[in-house]
Amino acid sequence: MSLTHKQKAAMAAIILVGLLAGAAMLTGGLAAPVDHDEHGHAAASRDEHGDEHGDEHGHEQEGAVENAEPNTHADRVTLSAEQIRIAGITVEAADSARIRSSVEFPGEIRFNEDRTAHVVPRLAGVVESVPADLGQEVRKGDVLAIIASPALAEHRSELLAAEQRLRLASTTHEREKQLWQDKISAEQDYLQARASLQEARIAVQGAQQKLAAIGAPRVASELNRFELRAPFGGTVIEKHITLGEAVAADAEAFTLSDLSTVWAEFNVSAQDIVKVRVGERASVSSTAFTGTAEGTVAYVGSLIGERTRTAKARVTLTNPNRAWRPGLFVTVSVAVEEQQVPVAVPADAIQTIDNTPAVFVEVHGGFAARPVTLGRSDGTQVEVKQGLGAGERYAATNSFILKSELGKGSAEHTH
Repeated sequence: MSLTHKQKAAMAAIILVGLLAGAAMLTGGLAAPVDHDEHGHAAASRDEHGDEHGDEHGHEQEGAVENAEPNTHADRVTLSAEQIRIAGITVEAADSARIRSSVEFPGEIRFNEDRTAHVVPRLAGVVESVPADLGQEVRKGDVLAIIASPALAEHRSELLAAEQRLRLASTTHEREKQLWQDKISAEQDYLQARASLQEARIAVQGAQQKLAAIGAPRVASELNRFELRAPFGGTVIEKHITLGEAVAADAEAFTLSDLSTVWAEFNVSAQDIVKVRVGERASVSSTAFTGTAEGTVAYVGSLIGERTRTAKARVTLTNPNRAWRPGLFVTVSVAVEEQQVPVAVPADAIQTIDNTPAVFVEVHGGFAARPVTLGRSDGTQVEVKQGLGAGERYAATNSFILKSELGKGSAEHTH
């Protein structure tokens, strides 16, 4: 079939378009490796600034690599001697030490019962005044309450009468003695006068002892006035007496405790009873505050409780600032064994880095954090089983500063 002129022209146009498309595809395939290998220059050539922009970009990248600081180890802190001095970091050589291992027990602060008293009037009466208040600090001999007591009036009257009879008996005795010596009266009269004098003296002593037993002085502005006084210095922790109240002789008017010392009581299980002995050193701590107190075990019970299967023990603590309040829950740590360890460091020298204990060892130009394996500890010294040898120098104080600097370096390295 013959083709018309128009058909021939259309076919020629189609063939020409196909050839041009194939040439374009071939040209793009050849250019792709150039764009991949010379990415910086080729990309820049498409910029309006031409090849000059691409050259500057490449030059800047090379300069950045040349001027970068040397990479530092992630576990090392670089410090000069002056910086170490300003930071207060002291360097010591690892050495052996004696460490006392301890056993911890939960306990509670209680009143020192040897210095706690329930103050009673020791005679009946009516309360006239109560100078002491609950929680008040009192000294020995301070007046806690004033009571009007008929019984006290009788005791003082008895003493006054006995003293009067003593004076009379003494006068009679002296007269009869002189008359007997002068041979005027019989010896029987003298002996009777001497017996009466001795009886009068006994009566006076008896009346005085009655007053002394209740803590009342011989004389007062009123015969029935009784002043209830503090038996020792301490704090009024309970008060069961009010103005105008009639009190019995054995009524507990006040509870007084000397809080300058307290007891830290704790229970010792049967398996630990052989470890806790009277005289052992102990430390007491509380989660309520950061302070600790040192003392010695003053008492260990001889009996095991039938229900608890534990024995009572206590540590006597000095309490000058009244920080250890009765009722406070504490932890009592009793030192039970002392051993010599080859290498030990202060507890402050140990830092936790990536959840691992570490010590900052002195290296050239600063310190390096070195993981260590710990052993026994007495709260002050910590045994180092692995990671630090005897004689190696390490940061003994203010090592937390090195940990902080190490953290800053890690953050900068990450960014």
